[in-house]
Amino acid sequence: MTAITQLSQLDLDATYSYADYLTWQLEETVELIRGKIMLMSPAPSLKHQRVITNLGGLLYTFFHKKTCKLFYAPFDVRLYDSKKSVVANQDIFSVVQPDLCVICDNNKLTEQGCSGAPDWIIEILSPGNSKKEMHLKYELYQENGVTEYWLVYPYEQAVYQFVLNSETNLYQLFAMYAGDDIAKPYLFPDLAIDLTDVFAE
Repeated sequence: MTAITQLSQLDLDATYSYADYLTWQLEETVELIRGKIMLMSPAPSLKHQRVITNLGGLLYTFFHKKTCKLFYAPFDVRLYDSKKSVVANQDIFSVVQPDLCVICDNNKLTEQGCSGAPDWIIEILSPGNSKKEMHLKYELYQENGVTEYWLVYPYEQAVYQFVLNSETNLYQLFAMYAGDDIAKPYLFPDLAIDLTDVFAE
């Protein structure tokens, strides 16, 4: 079997599983969304990196020594129907690498990353990835049971907070924050995040 080391060896129109993904030795970072290869954006912008560093630092301080754990990309999150407790690699068709995610069920953690939906996912938008984050991942996270999902806009200095409605299993826009607002996660209401610190230069 030929080793897959270049993206050109793959058919971008084909459907692949996590079992396939594990065999690839690509230089590029890719995600799988419903079996389709999605290229990650090139090296993130300076603003993106500042925000992930600032926000990640605040979250690390809060979650340090707590049951819920914070993880940064690159970190594989394998998503599948939440009604299934165990799924074989060949039956998983979505593997994403959120910028930041918080996982409270340690049983979901494996050497390969997270198996199942994190409790909270934060994606920091770059000009080249906003459509993927806003549409494809929004729907994917919603249908796989990610309880809280934040979209962070570094250039607009804004945060959109979505929370999964337990009755409809659909996201609702819970809050919008901007400028010097204090953002509070739905799942962790005792965590107050000053956006001035998040968007600080």
